[in-house]
Amino acid sequence: MNPFVKKIENMVFENRMAVVIVFLIATVFLAYQASLLKLDAGFTKNIPLNHEFMQTYIKHQENFGGANNILVSVCDKNQTIYNQNFFDTLKNVHDQLFFIEGVNRSLVVSLFAPSTRFTEIVEGGFSGGPVIPADFNSSDPESLQIVRKNIDKAGIVGRQVSNDSRCAMVTAQLLDISPETGEPLDTLQIASKLEDQLRGQYENEQTSVHIIGFAKMIGDVADGAKDVLMFFAIAIAITAIMVYFFCKSLVLTFLPLACSIVAVVWQLGLLTVFGFGMDPMSILVPFLVFAIGVSHGVQMINAMGKKAAKGISVKDSARHAFSSLLIPGGVALLSDTIGFMTLLVIDIGIIKELAITASMGVAVIILTNLLLLPVLMSYVKLSDSHKEKYAKEPKESKFWLMVSNCASPKIAIGIVVVTGALFAWGSYQAQYLKIGDLHAGAPSLHEDSRYNQDTFLITDKFEITVDYISVIVEATPEACTRFEVMSAIDEFQWKMENIPGVQSGISLSSVAKKVNAGYNEGNPKWQALPRNQSTMVQAVSQVPSSSGLLNSDCSVMPVILFMEDHKAETIDTVVKAIKEISQEYETDELTFKLASGPVGVMAATNEAVEASQDPMLYYVFGAVIILCLISFRSIRATLSVVIPLYVVSVLAQALMTFLEIGLTVSTLPVIALGVGIGVDYGIYILSTMSQRLKAGDDVQTAYLEALKERGSAVLFTGITLAIGVSTWVFSSLKFQMDMGILLTFMFLVNMLGAIIVLPAIAFLLWFNSHKK
Repeated sequence: MNPFVKKIENMVFENRMAVVIVFLIATVFLAYQASLLKLDAGFTKNIPLNHEFMQTYIKHQENFGGANNILVSVCDKNQTIYNQNFFDTLKNVHDQLFFIEGVNRSLVVSLFAPSTRFTEIVEGGFSGGPVIPADFNSSDPESLQIVRKNIDKAGIVGRQVSNDSRCAMVTAQLLDISPETGEPLDTLQIASKLEDQLRGQYENEQTSVHIIGFAKMIGDVADGAKDVLMFFAIAIAITAIMVYFFCKSLVLTFLPLACSIVAVVWQLGLLTVFGFGMDPMSILVPFLVFAIGVSHGVQMINAMGKKAAKGISVKDSARHAFSSLLIPGGVALLSDTIGFMTLLVIDIGIIKELAITASMGVAVIILTNLLLLPVLMSYVKLSDSHKEKYAKEPKESKFWLMVSNCASPKIAIGIVVVTGALFAWGSYQAQYLKIGDLHAGAPSLHEDSRYNQDTFLITDKFEITVDYISVIVEATPEACTRFEVMSAIDEFQWKMENIPGVQSGISLSSVAKKVNAGYNEGNPKWQALPRNQSTMVQAVSQVPSSSGLLNSDCSVMPVILFMEDHKAETIDTVVKAIKEISQEYETDELTFKLASGPVGVMAATNEAVEASQDPMLYYVFGAVIILCLISFRSIRATLSVVIPLYVVSVLAQALMTFLEIGLTVSTLPVIALGVGIGVDYGIYILSTMSQRLKAGDDVQTAYLEALKERGSAVLFTGITLAIGVSTWVFSSLKFQMDMGILLTFMFLVNMLGAIIVLPAIAFLLWFNSHKK
């Protein structure tokens, strides 16, 4: 590879000014493109569209709606809902929500919706009408009493009216495509309108408004994500201070930071060029790109400083740094890039976007920090004090001499034994890693966030929430008029209602039983499914297709199960029960298919995450192994790099179990990101070690030389990056806090793995060579 590197070195450094001008032009253009970047959030990006559950969801979405729901609870703070102020406010909220762009207006439901009706048994049969009559006057006490009675007759307490009669619900579903623009619905704009036009206008001292649903949740995440700019600024400041203490030069502090920021600008600009937006859940990726850039930049200024301290000119020192780090740095960054690209195997849009965003950012670091940085460094004039800093390193040499004992016989064996014990413990704990959310409410937000407090209020006061799953029952046309079909659905629903985690359920069969009792003077004994087909037709004919309980030809009938929460364990229990119980009732003409509803989407997502977990790690480590084999041409060297990485990834999973962090769409990529960044440490150290080993040095001597050349930079970057992401624990977003904890752990422990475990493994693998 040396002739190839030499050729590139000559081409770059003989045309330094041209290189700088090209980078300047590209940066200006991409900075302009980056200024056009918009936040881009979408419901369908967060779900695995090719999963069998989602195929069912999409197939029946037109008839039974989607899972992108909005629930608005309007509550009276002082009394029950039966007063003029409350009903005037509720009607305004209903009308305002109805006219918000992107809302499916045919599915807006509240007490004021025409579809909200009551039915009662009278002497002549049935009587009924809208819960709120056409002549309703909210200022008339008699009208309010009529509505109170109609609500009781309609049986909607717990669904549209809270159990304590202090709140009423307005529900809606959002479209995927805006009917006005024909473009995908702008979820963040919807969230802003919900906040401004509903809560902003109608919440006051007497009335409170509580809003939940995917659009509102992602809007709150986007608002919290604005804090990322503050954390990014803090990270730059901390990194700048640390880099200055490392190199004692303002210029050399500025250059790696500037090149890393240029990499971020290029990344954001390229996203716009290729037609992507920035999803709120991926907004942390630019920081990771900056962190990786600084990591490689510090290696570059460290390599140049050591040469300059020996009296070599700055330009020649920069050339040496370029040529010595191009291959190991390029391999490390290529490993990062390919490692991130392995996330593309996960069939969830948001993770694919994250993979593209991260891969694109790391790829440009190859240009900005391995090519542009050394060129810029070649123009720097180093002070004598800076050169003396690298020339006088007796204390550092003593420290590295002590650390090099990790490659000595007794200590190396001890380290490997302890590492093996940690790996065994981590593997045991990792078995208990849960797939999905482990806490109620939105896992991306803290428990005390407004969104989660709204969720807890609605869950407490109503028997329905957004946590429901629909089992789609497919049969032949007019199947709802057959007793055996309706009986199977009814028995399935009854068994599911007795599964832990299921709060209540509703289906065409459960409603038909109540209607049948109504035709028989309301006698509870007749609250059963009639065996006579004509009587069955009479019962089901009272249920319109607009109810969402059947389609137009009565061949599809969902069973809607309202759940206590959407925790991973709850979803897993309910989905397993559905699969087992449905088998008892399935025939050639009757099938029970999962799933629709928000929890159906979560179940599909959890299964997709679980199915992707192992393949993702195989691909990440496969890419690292292949690139290490190509670079070092040694199985032993490759194992020395990969084994510590794998141990740390297992320990990270154990940490997630200990901290009760579930494996979700937002946390799944962290392991791959941690491995991708962590591999840099090992590659830089082993690149020097392998040269010394080939020259005939024993492992400890080779390791000591590697530490003297690269150790301080590896130690510095590990600590600096860990400090930078550790500030995320103060984020208003829980998923950012979780990622901060995990990345801090992986930055530090991967660095320790490269410093302590890598040489110990190398000693054992090269043991026979020592004896010779």
